[in-house]
Amino acid sequence: MPDRTVAEAIVERLAVRGVRRMFGVPGGDCNLDIIEAGRKLGVEFVLTRCETAAAIMASVSGELTGAPGVVMTTRGPGLASVANGAAYATLDRAPLLVIAAGGTGGHMFPAQALAEVMLARGWRVKLSTDARGARYTGGFPEAVEIQQVSSATFARGGLVAKAIAPFRILGGVLGGIFGMLRDKPDVVVGFGGYPSIPALTAAWVLRKPRMIHEQNGVLGRVNDLFSKHVDAVACGTWPTTLPDGVSAEHTGNPVRAAVLERAGAGYIAPGDYPMELLVMGGSQGARILSEVIPPAIADLPMELLRNIRVSHQARDEDGQRVATFYAENGINADVQPFFHDVPRRMSEAQLVISRAGASSVADISIIGRPSILIPFAAATGDHQTANARGLVDAGAAIMVPENMANPDSLRAQIEMVLTHAEGAQQMARAALSVAKPDAAEELAQMVETLATEGKKR
Repeated sequence: MPDRTVAEAIVERLAVRGVRRMFGVPGGDCNLDIIEAGRKLGVEFVLTRCETAAAIMASVSGELTGAPGVVMTTRGPGLASVANGAAYATLDRAPLLVIAAGGTGGHMFPAQALAEVMLARGWRVKLSTDARGARYTGGFPEAVEIQQVSSATFARGGLVAKAIAPFRILGGVLGGIFGMLRDKPDVVVGFGGYPSIPALTAAWVLRKPRMIHEQNGVLGRVNDLFSKHVDAVACGTWPTTLPDGVSAEHTGNPVRAAVLERAGAGYIAPGDYPMELLVMGGSQGARILSEVIPPAIADLPMELLRNIRVSHQARDEDGQRVATFYAENGINADVQPFFHDVPRRMSEAQLVISRAGASSVADISIIGRPSILIPFAAATGDHQTANARGLVDAGAAIMVPENMANPDSLRAQIEMVLTHAEGAQQMARAALSVAKPDAAEELAQMVETLATEGKKR
């Protein structure tokens, strides 16, 4: 068998990818060889009047067939002419991911992390959330289109609020359906929270490829509802309690780029020099931490206290009281309702005291810091205890049940960590040992696989 020409090898590879037509204006050189090779291999050449039209036709062909669109051009003016058509094709064919999330930072932060990765991979990204979730979108890249939808929960509000909840959800679903008919998503990913209901329901109605990501060790109500009606389930915490018949992949919890930039940041063990304590209560703060942590810190031995600076996240209604307590006790403290620079503060901390929300646990493990975790007792299915288990079992964290969280017990735990430098260093290393810094990339790969499978349906 005679050797193949370069032109034949090129066309053969295109044919393997499903290409049946090429579009363009012949200009000599190797173009004629490729056209002839296409004739032999059953790949039709479609003559167009200009290269711009060829690029647009190739784009449409690719959209209709799922195979690559192929445009043929020449050097000089021909190459310049194809630029507009190529730009059109790029914009038109960039795959679209719709992310549905809301409620709290625990849902929004991993959603933001996935958005950052998908944009880097050339995808368009839209975020579907409600007005409450939109408050946590400040860190999302500007390229992400924020779509506010109508949604509601039956878990809060009085009789009137519960009565109108179905109509608010229905309005959001209808808006989601119309939106997806106008701009067809390749994949829809839900991160939990009731604001994700409209987009996930719309995707189910339209039979769009869809998946959910559960951050916690127990499925939230919305993710539990959709777990049997999606194409894939990803879990941030492992093991995660799943409904019968539902399987999942353990991707870990995606973290924001700002956290990854601090991954494995060098840890300075406690000693007789300035030390940082970071107190977090989730994206909305935690009243119990504002009640028990300040007196616990104030009761530390003076040789420790003189070196301590505290970053304390407190609810708006607690902030002034907490700040006043620290000031009256001579403690250097920065009290805010929300820290926009948590990764920096965490990387500089000798100890983190926090709830055990999934995002907080992921950030602590990836940056690698000793922690005292106080799970939220009223969390659905006690999922924060499940979230904390990985760090605790690794020896990276001390877990204090909420009913045992008092100033005396917490003072003892804080003092133990800050007076045992080697032990604190070991806790930091243990945190890194259970980290999954590639979680966003793994989740992105699941999205792209699902998109490919969706095109084959």
